[in-house]
Amino acid sequence: MSTVTVGDSPASAPTPLVRPAYKVTGLRVLRSEWAKMWSLRSTWITLGLSLLFLVAFGAIAAADYRSDLGSGRPLEAAEASATALGLSVFGTNFAQLAIGVLGVLATAGEYSTGMIRSTLAAVPRRLPVLWSKAAVFGLVALALSTVGVVVAFLVVGGIVSATPAALPVSHPGVVRSLLGAGLYLGLVGVIGTALGALLRSVAGGISVLVASLMLVPGLVALLPGSWQDDISPYLPSSAGESMFALTHDATALSPSAGLAVFLGWTVLALAGAAHRLVRSDA
Repeated sequence: MSTVTVGDSPASAPTPLVRPAYKVTGLRVLRSEWAKMWSLRSTWITLGLSLLFLVAFGAIAAADYRSDLGSGRPLEAAEASATALGLSVFGTNFAQLAIGVLGVLATAGEYSTGMIRSTLAAVPRRLPVLWSKAAVFGLVALALSTVGVVVAFLVVGGIVSATPAALPVSHPGVVRSLLGAGLYLGLVGVIGTALGALLRSVAGGISVLVASLMLVPGLVALLPGSWQDDISPYLPSSAGESMFALTHDATALSPSAGLAVFLGWTVLALAGAAHRLVRSDA
């Protein structure tokens, strides 16, 4: 009887792993920037502070007005013309700093840590990174600020009810002013993002932001009156304030003109950031 020996069959060659090809799309870049923004503790803290500033400072201003009104003393000119809307947007001067600083951190922070190299390696075209950062943070700031201003108006309205400053939401211009305040703060966040990408320095971006919104208007106030009337309305802070002011004097811009001027400043900052992002290395 013969025995047939069957040899081992040759081992099959291992199948090479094929990595799926991921295409960089605008939506994926947006999702990436969204995830990065909310992964930072500073985002939650700073946005919470901006919301607190809007509501708390509006309530403090309204309580101070109510106290002065009940004291029997003559009111100052600013207090005599105060309205619930004007008191409720009092906190925008403080909230704009928190939102603008966070916008600077959203871009300049990546340069300080070196993470920007990984970001640009994943998105070689570069500009989608800037557009996505500005869009994500701008929309978040817009939504949060609008909610904060509306809540502040409701709180202030309850404090100053039955006083000359009381103002219903149905009053002409109130809704437009509330939405304008939220839009203004959202655009401040976009400008902060652009300054961070343009200067690539947290300290430098914050310095330019504070100077543009707070220091330059003070310096312009030292100029002769005729010069002030020609320059002041077109400053970022003055143009932004006209977006949510209920009434306007002869030297102030209309809400639509103020929006156009402030959008111009925003586009200018984004254009400078885009130019440097494309022309220079990270």
